[in-house]
Amino acid sequence: MLYLAALLVHCVPLAMAQYDICKSWVTTDDGPSWEFYACQPKAMRMKDYVTVRVDPAGITCGDPPERFCTHENPYLCSDECDASNPDLAHPPKLMFDSEDEGLATYWQSVTWRRYPEPLLANITLSWNKSIELTDDIVITFEYGRPTIMMLEKSLDNGRTWHPYQYYADDCMEAFSMPARRVRDLSTTSANRVLCTEEYSRWAGSKKEKTVRFEVRDRFAIFAGPDLKNMDNLYTRLESAKGLKDFFTVTDLRMRLLRPALGGTYVQRENLYKYFYAVSNIEVTGRCKCNLHANLCTFKEGSLQCECEHNTTGQDCGKCKKNFRSRSWRAGSYLPLPNGSPNACAAAGSAFGNCECYGHSNRCSYIDFLNVVTCVSCKHNTRGQHCQHCRLGFYRNSSAELDDENVCIECNCNQIGSMHDRCNETGYCECREGATGPKCDDCLPNYYWRQGCFPNVCDDELLLCQNGGTCYQNQRCICPVGFKGVLCQQSRCEADKQDCDGAPGARGSPAALALAVLALQLPGWVDL
Repeated sequence: MLYLAALLVHCVPLAMAQYDICKSWVTTDDGPSWEFYACQPKAMRMKDYVTVRVDPAGITCGDPPERFCTHENPYLCSDECDASNPDLAHPPKLMFDSEDEGLATYWQSVTWRRYPEPLLANITLSWNKSIELTDDIVITFEYGRPTIMMLEKSLDNGRTWHPYQYYADDCMEAFSMPARRVRDLSTTSANRVLCTEEYSRWAGSKKEKTVRFEVRDRFAIFAGPDLKNMDNLYTRLESAKGLKDFFTVTDLRMRLLRPALGGTYVQRENLYKYFYAVSNIEVTGRCKCNLHANLCTFKEGSLQCECEHNTTGQDCGKCKKNFRSRSWRAGSYLPLPNGSPNACAAAGSAFGNCECYGHSNRCSYIDFLNVVTCVSCKHNTRGQHCQHCRLGFYRNSSAELDDENVCIECNCNQIGSMHDRCNETGYCECREGATGPKCDDCLPNYYWRQGCFPNVCDDELLLCQNGGTCYQNQRCICPVGFKGVLCQQSRCEADKQDCDGAPGARGSPAALALAVLALQLPGWVDL
């Protein structure tokens, strides 16, 4: 009876949902057997399984205790944050708790009391598991949304990071990017990283709390505004290069770069109303199981796919022992509606079942391992079956394994990257300050000069002193009488011969030219 019940469970009609079962028991002319389908777990609230980290150290308020104000009552600073008092503490875990009776609980940063030094905070969410986003990421802020922030993603458990979306009240000023909206993207640019101004400008309303990463709007580019044409979305996810990986993450990181200003300039006389406060982070997605599982469970502190199709591993990313007669492959959404399971097959004759996918015409038998391996893999492939790419190359997701162009060269920028290797999506590991898939661009507050170097000065965050002018973020042009990296040193104090009418008091021609140039450059505007 139990066996019969198990069969009935697997015979649930496919019409209930797409890709919701992995196999069913069917009867053919050759007798009863399992029929396999591509399958995936249901979407769920991923924040229930997340680990959160906030840095730098000391960015969370309350140690030592401090008072803070709000933009609504900027001079009534009666609120207090005290880490030693549970009723007044605002630890990171409050971003994920259940809020009783509608009372908002939230993590809070220290106030901007060290202005003009930037107030920077990173919030990192980790799952120790690949997940696929199925709905918008929604971050809820209390007391105003940041005027500048970034959302980053990692596909390798935080070893490397890539920009996911930029947010600013002025995208061009903050990130040197024009503002764009997701709903204006086309089918060929659906996975573009963009900057949006929709969630950063001060609206003066307590209802304006959320910042979104619009997953549904990107899905709608293919599935329509009501997401009714899911077949087209699944087809695009399978065929469009890099699209499936765009919605896949192991970690997310929010880089908070400038707090809400209340629609005004920074008021130095009251810096206690500037801070970050996050009350909720919603992430909806499913475990990535490579279309080899329809269940995902939480075991021993991490999510684990319940693998089918003779696969195994946390993401069902390899074949079980004795089912390795051909190389492992992820399942496919195509052909519709059931997809291709690409199940691992039981081993047969060692010599008769060796596959090299057309990248080698010779095999070798390794006696003590009892395996057959391909020899002299071509087309930049490697591995027992020439199924992997050589170091310095990555898998072309739009090509089959037997395609001569299955491996693409990483082309990492030699100066901006750590080495010439990249991950499975073609992203290189960047040196400090560098960014972009090939590490050939610089992060904000860095400039390129045969590598990425931190800005010496910045019209907003780090001022040249004594009337000096910041030139291309690379150096301060000092007026006559001052010198130093930030024009912080008086020439009179450093070199007596430049003072009191001594030779050189009127300045050299070069110094006078720099002074004239400094007067012609625009002055700093306090934000």
